Amino acid sequence: MISLSVNIKETEKSYPINIEWDSISSMKEKIKSFIDGKNFIVVISEKVEKIYGKELGFNKEEKLVLKDGEKHKNFKNFEKILKFALRKKLTRKDAIVAIGGGVVGDLAGFAASCYMRGIDFIQVPTTLLACVDSSVGGKTGIDTEFGKNLVGSFYQPKAVLINSNFLKTLDERQFKTGLGEVVKYSFIEKSCLCNEELHLTNFISDNTEKILKRDNLTLSNLIQICIKLKTSVVEKDEKEKGLRRILNFGHTYGHAIEQYTKYKKFTHGEAVVEGINFAFKLAVKKNLIDKNYKFFADDIIKKFKFREIPEYPIKKLVELMKMDKKATSDSIVFILPTDYSTVEAFEFTEKDLLQ
Repeated sequence: MISLSVNIKETEKSYPINIEWDSISSMKEKIKSFIDGKNFIVVISEKVEKIYGKELGFNKEEKLVLKDGEKHKNFKNFEKILKFALRKKLTRKDAIVAIGGGVVGDLAGFAASCYMRGIDFIQVPTTLLACVDSSVGGKTGIDTEFGKNLVGSFYQPKAVLINSNFLKTLDERQFKTGLGEVVKYSFIEKSCLCNEELHLTNFISDNTEKILKRDNLTLSNLIQICIKLKTSVVEKDEKEKGLRRILNFGHTYGHAIEQYTKYKKFTHGEAVVEGINFAFKLAVKKNLIDKNYKFFADDIIKKFKFREIPEYPIKKLVELMKMDKKATSDSIVFILPTDYSTVEAFEFTEKDLLQ
């Protein structure tokens, strides 16, 4: 087992992150060891329930099964979780457990932050994207017709329990959507200000085949590197007042693509990779980097053969980007590369982008 932790000095919050590859059947007892109260509910992904429901061993009465997909991260399911918790008479000493990908984690975390003004919340990520990114850091929320994650809260979990065995049954497309976030971390590593050099880009290049074959130890080490980078950022800037904005590399344009296509055509990771491509093109045009670095980045991205996304009308995408969480009243914020594994925030007006 690999044991990590998040320690947010400003608010004195801390919690463990355990990465392991034991039997899935051992997860129930490990989850329950972090629950102080007698009562809890489990919010679980429909796909995970079908494959691992019996092995996990939770009673039917304590489980709420939610459908998978970004379109289900909405007010309706947020309310469904709260009503389920109320019917089960959860108290402030009880907990909500999320078992699934980013959608389940974000929804259940947001519900936990609101229920009785906040109860314990345990993350059990089962997708690569959730393991390397969304399960750590305390961002919770839902999507609305006006944009992605515009309603939510910063609410740290009590524990994050990762088991790489869940990734063996992840379909190829969902596995690669997680690799989209992995690639993001390789391009922002130096800006994460981690106290150790992790060389993620080299790790990706040296272990591409093992990653794609889902070798347990390789994936566990990959997850560990990404979490160390994210933890370094979150510990310094929990609520995205400055440094944490770099984690949105590729997301401004990526979120616009997701919204423009109504979350039906592309996964989050696919959209983020296209956002990274857009960011590199923009950085070259603004003379922030030379073309050689862009070509190098292209080669890293090509290793995983992500799904190609066509160019959509920039005017319509800009309209959507103006609703991005980082946008101001008169500018859109982009995280752009400025050097090897280094990024910075830049503001652009609508006119800048259309030109």
